[in-house]
Amino acid sequence: MTVRNAEMMMALVTILISLCLMWSSTDGLAIGWVPGAGPGSGFWPFWLSLGMLICALATLARWFLRATPESRSNELYMSRTAVVVVGTSVAALLALLVGIHLVGIYISLVLFLLAYLKLIGRHDWAITVLISTGMPVLLFALFEWGLQIPLPKAFTEEWFYPVYGLMYGTDYFWAVVVSCFAVIGLASFAIHALSGGRKE
Repeated sequence: MTVRNAEMMMALVTILISLCLMWSSTDGLAIGWVPGAGPGSGFWPFWLSLGMLICALATLARWFLRATPESRSNELYMSRTAVVVVGTSVAALLALLVGIHLVGIYISLVLFLLAYLKLIGRHDWAITVLISTGMPVLLFALFEWGLQIPLPKAFTEEWFYPVYGLMYGTDYFWAVVVSCFAVIGLASFAIHALSGGRKE
């Protein structure tokens, strides 16, 4: 597949997705401004999808006019190496989705980031540990503590009971979150120092 054909196909797929999202946003949902309540339940999905539709139509028009380097390119869209990387990434994301169902989002995310950063990204252990453990803590603090939106934990839910006790039983849970990041940061720097900055 050439770059030109890939751009055209992506524009068409995006147009279809945008239309489907706009249609589903109007199915019993309010897409306008509700007086005294703010944006309706379908407001953001509809108008963001409309913006996506406009951008996709503009891309398709520029493709027909051959107005961009991509719309004129007959080069190969993806090399064999790129296909392997993308395929591995898709497989890792599917494993993450299955893992969320089996063991919950936090453990799955740690394992996904460890595998992705180390095996695919080939980052050093310090960065791998920092991001793999820091991101779940950040997500927990944002959703569970800040927004009060519980994320799926499967059978690991009861592992979080002591954390919930701290979160709801004290006004200083922010100190626990900051301490977690401090410990993660120190562990990452220690790993970096012990490994001499080597990636492998």
